[in-house]
Amino acid sequence: MYIEDTNIENIVADLAVISEVMAKHDLVLAGQWDYERVTYDKKYVIKEGTYYLRVFGYTVDGDVGTKHADIILKKPVIGKHYYPHGVEYGEDEVFPESLVNDCIATLKAVNEELLPYCITK
Repeated sequence: MYIEDTNIENIVADLAVISEVMAKHDLVLAGQWDYERVTYDKKYVIKEGTYYLRVFGYTVDGDVGTKHADIILKKPVIGKHYYPHGVEYGEDEVFPESLVNDCIATLKAVNEELLPYCITK
């Protein structure tokens, strides 16, 4: 499920700044990166199952591996984890309202904190 109207999509900022802000809001980079892409995850374990709020990003002019890159954030998504297959994002998935509300609040807080660091391209 894509999350609309959070204003986080297309934010451009330095990788170190984005990673610091994301970490403050429990969105973890961990090993979900390659040289051009990053994925920040916030894990929710609730009675209905295990869910992930994911924020994807990519760079066009840097190298994530060297930690010197400007990252462009993409539209965030919520997915449900199914063992052993992985995370599903399909439109047939049902996401608890409280989960969706928490994800939206997290993304709005991240957006507000990143705004002063945005790079105009």
